[in-house]
Amino acid sequence: MSEQSPSLDQARIYLCVPAMPDIEHFLESAIRGGVDAVQLREKHLEARGTLGYARKALSVCHAMGIPFIVNDRPDLALEVEADGVHVGQDDAPPSLARKILGSLAIVGRSTHAKAELDASITEPVDYVSAGPVVSTPTKPGREGTGMEYVKYAVTNSPKPVFVTGGVTPETVPQLAAIGVTHYVVVRYLTESNDPYRAARALRDAVAGALDRYKVCDTANALRGRHCQ
Repeated sequence: MSEQSPSLDQARIYLCVPAMPDIEHFLESAIRGGVDAVQLREKHLEARGTLGYARKALSVCHAMGIPFIVNDRPDLALEVEADGVHVGQDDAPPSLARKILGSLAIVGRSTHAKAELDASITEPVDYVSAGPVVSTPTKPGREGTGMEYVKYAVTNSPKPVFVTGGVTPETVPQLAAIGVTHYVVVRYLTESNDPYRAARALRDAVAGALDRYKVCDTANALRGRHCQ
């Protein structure tokens, strides 16, 4: 765990990556291309196997100066000394994750509906995710939330909101137009033959869209910060 509290306030592209044989090379390429936060999201391996991939991913992320987060499991995040954990609505509550990992850790929370977003405002979390905007194979059985919920989330949350579900260079402009400044990406990068170029294209799309729509983070605005 970092001696200073890590922050995702200025992170634009948050990559969720499953365990993969070439995870170290893949992450190096994606981070060089523009990814600035990484979460290991592995739903199929036992704890021992997940720990092995988590250690590899953490090594790359810390060598390249970006936060590394573990999905679902605050105990595994503690074991590998990750920067934090991301918990869903059916996982350990954020209060427990905070107790396990301490005040300096990043704790993220999934939200899919207005009531969940409203509840997150008083939870001990540093950021929330909103979505998936559209249904996606990475979250089977979950319907898309649509753009209305995303707009509600970015308008009402005092914390950074990372929007997930079908994020690509083509979809970024319509998300930026409703105030989205933080983007979760999965398949667009994990299924790419060239993660560096794909990440660079996504980074350029985000930068261009935020500039075009003059979008500023709600959380930063509330804290008196300017757009960057």
